[in-house]
Amino acid sequence: NIALDLHEKLSIIEKEIYRLAEEEFNINSPKKVGEILFDKLQIPAKVKKTKTNKQYSTSEDLLQSIKDKHPIIPLLLDYRGIKKLLGTYIEAFPLLINKETGKIHTSFNQAITATGRLSSSNPNLQNIPIRDELGKEMRKVFSVEDGYYFLSADYSQVELRIMAHLAQDENMIEAFKSGKDIHQATAARIFNLPLDEVD
Repeated sequence: NIALDLHEKLSIIEKEIYRLAEEEFNINSPKKVGEILFDKLQIPAKVKKTKTNKQYSTSEDLLQSIKDKHPIIPLLLDYRGIKKLLGTYIEAFPLLINKETGKIHTSFNQAITATGRLSSSNPNLQNIPIRDELGKEMRKVFSVEDGYYFLSADYSQVELRIMAHLAQDENMIEAFKSGKDIHQATAARIFNLPLDEVD
């Protein structure tokens, strides 16, 4: 059972974090994590306290940028990654099963993201990890009935293609029709360069 394995892994990581911090604390509290890292352990980092609640930032980006400065930081990143996997997918999926079909049906949203991209929710099937071992294990929970297949579709630059069509922009349309990289073609036009000189 993947959930049990991950809870066991979380417990091991948690104990190691407590050992390195020399105390038990709420690992899920950014405020407490900040105090442990920057007050108690004195890990050197260009980190400021937030204006609203006067606590240190412990964002993923910040922790990634200083992960080589103390062995506790990679553990905190692993801990957060596993927690997210459990909460967003593994423990959430059973609650999303449709009682009539026995399946999970995601919702595709056309007008939610600020960028205008298609998104998926309940569950979000676009952010399932793939690169690490946990992600690969996670992908194993998906299966299909006999005689059916998975379909993976990637409408390359679909939003830009729609925009080119609606605007009837000749340059964009030509770039898409000829199979050029749209970003490279745009840069070539902006900088008045031949396509092969765009780096």
